[in-house]
Amino acid sequence: MARVFLFLGLMVVALGGSAAPAPSPMTAAECAVWQRELGFAQSVANHHARAFAAYLHPGAVFIDDGGTARGAPAVVAKWAPLVRGDGVRLRWHPERVVIGGDPDTALSMGPYWFDDPQQKTTEPRFRVGRFISTWKRDRHGVWHVLFDGGGGSQPQPATTEQVLALQAKLPQTCAP
Repeated sequence: MARVFLFLGLMVVALGGSAAPAPSPMTAAECAVWQRELGFAQSVANHHARAFAAYLHPGAVFIDDGGTARGAPAVVAKWAPLVRGDGVRLRWHPERVVIGGDPDTALSMGPYWFDDPQQKTTEPRFRVGRFISTWKRDRHGVWHVLFDGGGGSQPQPATTEQVLALQAKLPQTCAP
């Protein structure tokens, strides 16, 4: 029962509701990860496979409904159709980044949405969910995504209006 309430709460936030209080400001390090997450998302939006690969930790593990990809080469191979924009288009945007007791590990979270351009006349053509990514800072100070998954929620159908409202509420800057 608790999982149902958690899922419903996540969907209210993902679809534009205000179930959670506004997060506290992020630190400079958290903002650096937030910027990296934005760049990572942009690599997919721009269909730039080399840029996508550059964001991955060598030991990256990505988990989705299709299973688990272990290691950067496996993630690159599995995500190649999404990066190319074959079929559905994937977009995401960080809302929050937190760094805990290990200053070299960060958690990034926010909404993602799939757009199926083949569905030009039917609604809903979108599916919306939440992502959680774990980032690891290397010895040169560069953040790389180590773990990525959908955050435990299945994407839910959404209308164009719901996705536009979600996008309008996304933070455009991160200031410590």
